[in-house]
Amino acid sequence: MEMKQVSDHCFAVLNEKNRVCDANSGLINLGGGVVIDTQSDLPHARQMIELFSKVWPAMPKRVINTHEDGDHVWGNQLFVGAEIIAHRSVPERMKHVANPEETQKLLHGVADGPTRQTLEAMHPGVAAAGLQLLEDYNLDGVELVLPTTLFDTRYELDLDGTEVHLIYVGPCHQVGDTIIHVPKERVVFAGDVLFRQCTPMGWTGSYEKWFQCIDLLVELNPEVIVAGHGPLCGIEGATEMKAYLQYVRDESKKCFEAELTSLDAAKRIEFGPYGEWRAPARLYMNVERAYRELRNDPPDAPWDTPATFDAIYQVAKAKGIEVEY
Repeated sequence: MEMKQVSDHCFAVLNEKNRVCDANSGLINLGGGVVIDTQSDLPHARQMIELFSKVWPAMPKRVINTHEDGDHVWGNQLFVGAEIIAHRSVPERMKHVANPEETQKLLHGVADGPTRQTLEAMHPGVAAAGLQLLEDYNLDGVELVLPTTLFDTRYELDLDGTEVHLIYVGPCHQVGDTIIHVPKERVVFAGDVLFRQCTPMGWTGSYEKWFQCIDLLVELNPEVIVAGHGPLCGIEGATEMKAYLQYVRDESKKCFEAELTSLDAAKRIEFGPYGEWRAPARLYMNVERAYRELRNDPPDAPWDTPATFDAIYQVAKAKGIEVEY
């Protein structure tokens, strides 16, 4: 984990492994301090606070959650007394997708030899994901702390004369997706609507909604974008991810018309220039999203999470690459 200054008053903490749960966070050291996303567990959240304390010695007055996923909200409890801001959908969604008990149970399970063997036999992908998480994360003690200030489409902060715009762009990666724009400093904190040098994965929404969001990132013309995962970038990071999504959607359509399953399609579609990104076998999720749209499934149709992680595992094995999430 490292901290980088991205403008006069904006900072980013980046998790350099860039795998699942390796989420980035932000700080705006104005107006009492604003932290953007709070990491995946308490040790990482404390490390983030220590890094940010080098430029903002007090605890921040505000926290913004860019969406509801656990890797962006599980450190909320350490910001006692802070105003926690998010889109109106986020609190209820957090109860369903960010309940820490399920992941705590997984990590304890894969740490136990007999339990891990049983899980590997039933769901090898879930076991592999759990073992990877166990390398870096410990969710013991995490309690769900929900946002306290909610908004619908836009929310504005005035931080000592610097405007900060919270713009709702979901559902895209998740239902509550929000980007944070600091126009004066030409910075956008994008949350998980942007993955950089790792394969994106979306749980709800549509390709068109994601394209609209990426187009908005480009239209805002920031000098720096802090992605939800991966290194800092400019608008080239947004255009590159859009090209990836367009490629996968087009290839998925061909496979759908050839009556392949989404899993067989993901095994067949070449990674192309994106094979160097972390976790390329996440391709399966983007193929399945395209298939859902081609079948006219609702954009919020639930995922079978164990089956999804098993499918990613199968794609990696079929392509002869390391299993990575």
